[in-house]
Amino acid sequence: MHILQPKHTKLKPEEVKELLIKYNISLSQLPKIKSTDPSVPQDSIPGTLIKIERKDEEGKINTFFRAVV
Repeated sequence: MHILQPKHTKLKPEEVKELLIKYNISLSQLPKIKSTDPSVPQDSIPGTLIKIERKDEEGKINTFFRAVV
């Protein structure tokens, strides 16, 4: 991982379930990321949910979620 690349973390099934219930959405409603993307963790398969943590100019961490396709 490069120092400028945001942190990509694979979520556990129970974390995915909590997230989907919290926001009242389905997995298909989340933005997608290809499994061939170099930033996706190695053992990710389609249907996996990835948590992406980015820092803004002020140092605040913003969290985004992507579904692997």
